[in-house]
Amino acid sequence: MSAPDPAAAQQDCAPLPGTSSHQLDEMWRRQLVWWHVLFAVLVVTTVVVMLAEDKPHLGWQLACVGGIAAAYAVWGRRGLGEQQSRAALTYVTVAWVLMVALMALDGSGTAWILTFGLFPQTWASLPRNRAATAVVLAVVGIGLARLWQGPRTGDELVGIAISTAIMLVLSLTLGLFIDRIIREADTRARTIDELRRTQDELAAVERAQGVAAERERISREIHDTLAQGFTSVVTLTRATQSALERGDLDVVRQRLRVIEQTAAENLAEARLIVAETTPGHLQSRTLAEALQRLVDAVADGSGMTGRLVVDGVPEVLPANSEVVLLRSAQESLANVRRHSRAGSFEVRLRYAEGEPVSLEVTDDGVGFDSGQDRSGYGLDGATARAAEVGGRFEVDSTPGGGSRVRVEVPR
Repeated sequence: MSAPDPAAAQQDCAPLPGTSSHQLDEMWRRQLVWWHVLFAVLVVTTVVVMLAEDKPHLGWQLACVGGIAAAYAVWGRRGLGEQQSRAALTYVTVAWVLMVALMALDGSGTAWILTFGLFPQTWASLPRNRAATAVVLAVVGIGLARLWQGPRTGDELVGIAISTAIMLVLSLTLGLFIDRIIREADTRARTIDELRRTQDELAAVERAQGVAAERERISREIHDTLAQGFTSVVTLTRATQSALERGDLDVVRQRLRVIEQTAAENLAEARLIVAETTPGHLQSRTLAEALQRLVDAVADGSGMTGRLVVDGVPEVLPANSEVVLLRSAQESLANVRRHSRAGSFEVRLRYAEGEPVSLEVTDDGVGFDSGQDRSGYGLDGATARAAEVGGRFEVDSTPGGGSRVRVEVPR
């Protein structure tokens, strides 16, 4: 197996368990036993054939085969897969030197059997460039050994040259092809590991963003519901105290009923915020019904005159869009009650054909300069809430001319 680039090797020398690179390495380790078995079969086959032929220099030939087998047992098995580079280089050098010597002694070519093991071992033990160099030197050495065996005719010399060239081309082509496949598998394994790491990082970022978004949502929910309800309770309590000092018991009873109702609604809203369900005003009600109840509650609690106007044919909107309209109305009416000093207000829900659904809240209060920079979590939250559903939120007001809040949401 060819070694990866040095930079990549430094970056990921020891793949972590469970990664694709680790699985690839484990697969290679499991295959090593079959490399050992195959080479043992080739060695035994070579020895049996040599003994059967009983040719001259048999002892030296067997000694060369035994030397190759011993070198494999000492260095080769530790060098396969580039596990130990020094052992791999030592084995390849010793094995091919003995192989060239064996080819010089064996005129019949029985020793060729071992090359079916040595060529793959060379590519599996050394980096690509070193393996290619070793293969070239080995093939050239074998060709020279065949020439050294004795006088040759012209045709025999041509045959040796052609066979040597064919062996060189085939060994290099197959070796480089196998090396390319191994490198591609290693690269893909590293890419998969990198993608998994990136996915884990993205998941962590998404979780963090989800937590932040949830905190933002809860903050808006608390501001748009609980905070406004508590403000109403405080305002009504003060009004009740004033009525009590005047001895107006009828007004006191009315204010207490409104305080109880507001507190009960706040409790319901708190439970729904925790449960992440639809706002309480929309439970088992249409949007128009929820807005009418809101208008009535604000009018009763503030002394202002309020009314709801619905233009067009009401239709069911996506839940998020209805929540945006209701929360925008709550925020706008809370500002009217606290700051406008208005005598009356109007909430207009418009379902115009072919246009976004819009909600307008107007009052005849003191107004303000909407062109100036304004700060306030409520208006900023309403703007962000409308943008989340692809809608728009805007405020228009002039000093002494009242104010108008408009929000649009897609159908």
